[in-house]
Amino acid sequence: MTENLKASACDVCEVNNRASLKRMGLNIEKFDFIVALAGNPNTGKSTVFNALTGLRQHTGNWPGKTVARAEGGFEYNDKMFKIVDLPGTYSLLSTSTDEEIARNFILFGKPDVTVIVADATRLERNLNLVLQVLEITDKAVLCVNLIDEAERHNVEIDIRSLSKELGIPVVAASARSNKGISELLNAVFQVVTGNFICKPKRISKLSGKVSKAIRSLTTMIENEYPGVPNPRWIALRLLEGDQRIIDAIKSGEIIELTGSNPQAVV
Repeated sequence: MTENLKASACDVCEVNNRASLKRMGLNIEKFDFIVALAGNPNTGKSTVFNALTGLRQHTGNWPGKTVARAEGGFEYNDKMFKIVDLPGTYSLLSTSTDEEIARNFILFGKPDVTVIVADATRLERNLNLVLQVLEITDKAVLCVNLIDEAERHNVEIDIRSLSKELGIPVVAASARSNKGISELLNAVFQVVTGNFICKPKRISKLSGKVSKAIRSLTTMIENEYPGVPNPRWIALRLLEGDQRIIDAIKSGEIIELTGSNPQAVV
């Protein structure tokens, strides 16, 4: 990967010197925005979570699951943020409990922004999850973590070009040394307040028949479940035979997941 590392040059990541981070720990009873924190295992995602919240431990399990759930809070620019650390996962295809939890929260939990943490030394491999997240949500920030390790291995990353290609803010960071955290906070703030409008990269090269089927299914889903987040993505998963989504549609569980009320019974 031959790119030029200049993280501080990213326009969206210019830090407002008057802004400051206040770590709130578990004090998250009131908040203005919800941040989902996603990423592959071993990308330093928990270190990013700790840097933002001041916490060092998980706080419980996901409802009905044995998977650890961590939540915390922080204050930035006079706004309160609740951050949810999702299970580390390599994809959102729902072939495991971790993947199902991460996918359902991003899709149905309606976070105000999803921060995806990637390993700078294995960026190409991590982009698989990044692209899957961008199929689900319009609001995301990519945190390219472990940038110091990448530098040691002579890996250079063009942050600006990556941001342009993905259509979202991209920030280089080394969370364990607190490098890039201010830029990450500012990028998150710009997205949740609408000052940065994400235009995420999506799958576009589909055959005419597939595109027609997606449009037809999307319309049916929108009519059946008004307000459901990203019906196009659900349509894609149905066409790909995602059994978890198929079962949720058949059983009506999709209503509980989305908070939608069907106008008619399937």
